[in-house]
Amino acid sequence: MIETGGSGRLWVLSGRHSSYALRVTDRDELLHLHWGPGIAVEDAEALAAEPGPPERPFESPLDGREEYPVEGGPRFVRPALSVHAGGVRGTEWRFSSGTVLDPGTGQELRLRFHDPLHHLDITLHYRMRDDGDVIERWTTLTHTGNTGQEPVELLRADSAAWSLPARDRWRLSHLHGRWAAESRLARTELTPGEKVIGSRRGHTSHHHLPWIALDGGEATEESGEVHSCALAWSGAWRIAVQRLADGAVQAVGGVGHDDAGQLLLAPGESFTTPVFAGLWTDGGFGAASRAWHAWQLARVVPGAELSRPVLYNSWEATEFEVSEEQQRSLAQLAATMGVELFVVDDGWFGARTSDRAGLGDWTANPDRFPHGLKPLADEVHALGMQFGIWVEPEMVNPDSDLYRAHPDWVQHHSGRARAEFRNQLVLNLARPEVREYLWERLDALLSGAPIDYVKWDFNRSFSDAGWPGDAYPRRLWIDHVRGLYELLERLRAAHPQVAFESCSGGGGRIDLGVLGRTDQVWTSDNTDPLDRLAIQHGFSQLHPARVMAAWVTDSPNAMGNARVSSLRFRFVSAMAGVLGVGGDLTRWSEAELAEARDWVALYKRVRPVVQHGELYRLRPPEGDGLSAVQYVRGEETVVLAWIQAQHYGDAQPPLRLRGLDPAAGYRDLETGEVHRGAVLAHRGLRTGLGGDLDAAVFHLRRN
Repeated sequence: MIETGGSGRLWVLSGRHSSYALRVTDRDELLHLHWGPGIAVEDAEALAAEPGPPERPFESPLDGREEYPVEGGPRFVRPALSVHAGGVRGTEWRFSSGTVLDPGTGQELRLRFHDPLHHLDITLHYRMRDDGDVIERWTTLTHTGNTGQEPVELLRADSAAWSLPARDRWRLSHLHGRWAAESRLARTELTPGEKVIGSRRGHTSHHHLPWIALDGGEATEESGEVHSCALAWSGAWRIAVQRLADGAVQAVGGVGHDDAGQLLLAPGESFTTPVFAGLWTDGGFGAASRAWHAWQLARVVPGAELSRPVLYNSWEATEFEVSEEQQRSLAQLAATMGVELFVVDDGWFGARTSDRAGLGDWTANPDRFPHGLKPLADEVHALGMQFGIWVEPEMVNPDSDLYRAHPDWVQHHSGRARAEFRNQLVLNLARPEVREYLWERLDALLSGAPIDYVKWDFNRSFSDAGWPGDAYPRRLWIDHVRGLYELLERLRAAHPQVAFESCSGGGGRIDLGVLGRTDQVWTSDNTDPLDRLAIQHGFSQLHPARVMAAWVTDSPNAMGNARVSSLRFRFVSAMAGVLGVGGDLTRWSEAELAEARDWVALYKRVRPVVQHGELYRLRPPEGDGLSAVQYVRGEETVVLAWIQAQHYGDAQPPLRLRGLDPAAGYRDLETGEVHRGAVLAHRGLRTGLGGDLDAAVFHLRRN
């Protein structure tokens, strides 16, 4: 709901539990008023009537209070918008209009400002639906000048700025890591100055996810105020959190990693930023996560109401030694385990016998698949499974037919060496001819065999992001990502039966932007079941289990930990998301295959609750003790519990469950034992775990 007050220059957006308020002053300054519990228009008007901060030399009364700080005028904070044209840098805007409309997806507020010198329209968009508390914000910039006028250079064009209420202190939460160690949660005091996270790599990166949360230092998993925001962009990005000298806190975020130039807008052209979404809750970090999850499943992830199948991926069993007969044998074993989707990973195409050749040549290797992929796909379907393949369309090996024909299609700088990582270069998807080539090859691939799933990988960062001959080559950083989105959307429209997984050497491209165009993401190349608990804990701060792919692989794990774990521990770890299997099944014993069959069957029984239920993080994976997560959906609840090591023979503490009816009984579907809801909530559920690397699954249903 959006209400208007203050003589048409004040607005209050309200969701299920919260409100967001802002106003335009008589001087056309757009000021933030409130982001927190639900308020009425009268409350916002009272806030607007309060006096501003006292004047101080060397300080601006606007800093930390503006909805969208621009470069220029009496401002010293990091700007969300920086433009240049005609030798003049910065923006001086005038308020044009405020419009409330419903474009079919929920009420939207549009605030339009105009810079007459640069002929630039700035439209700020706000959308907050009645059934939730996530605010979607984005910005549209339009050059309104006449043909022949000078273009406007966008040096920086952030999606939004978020202003927070005054507090004694602030604590910042964010997710950091590296390859094979992604999404680890960090919480630190927000000290005066700036904290900047982001990616200079051309993709979201393994190092930071575009999400932050801020609290007063007192929030817990299930109590306290939390403000959080997340950016829907899959390329280079930046979020800067500023704590100003007067204690005000503001966060700005958007595409690009610096202010050196992003796009040129010619007269008549527009640029619309990605969504930078925000959320307030007073139910702690757990309530914030559940609200983010519900919003993504309802508004972001395509087909989120459908459960994702149990998959088998052949990579760790075969690597590049791929053959049709070998894949057939693995498929037969996977089918006996109850697997629902069989995926052939790297090595099926072109001259791809190692990572040195073949990328870009998306036709089946005739020696390995003499009749193409269709015979294997047909056999996989006959076994009762769907069929999937791996691709890496944005990359090319120098040793490939594509590169030999079009060496100019890769990102590069004239006169400079072309740096290779993993023996590959990055195709420039900003070029329409590159996108058209990829469309033709991938459309032919998906049309030529009954393919149900595509694992879309991206195995190196930008390093030579040049575009010789283009009038403004820096646009590559944005237009490559827009080209990726265009290609994915075109393929999904032409092949609606095909599901897509986003992968980037594991968790290198996970964000709200790619999740709006894919069905799930590959969380990490690290499949060690103990390491995965911390990775999955961080991932769940923002993203739901329904999109989090997790595999059971061989032990010891390929990561080099030399840690041996039981099949039980590996399966229970992977059952926290979308279950997959990636070990070499030809080396598994009959007993292991039989045990795996039982675990897969159990996962299918709990899958509706895990993938579509509400998540409660009962105990984080800290130290070497007990950790657990709980999922609640309707009358059912599922608890997954793990212990790293037991000491001194001590029993593990009971798990105090959440989200249950204290007056009801809950029956354990395996043992038949009935537990009282009040007892589960206050005394807790006894897990019986002990020893090293033990795990258990509890499936309860309300009587």
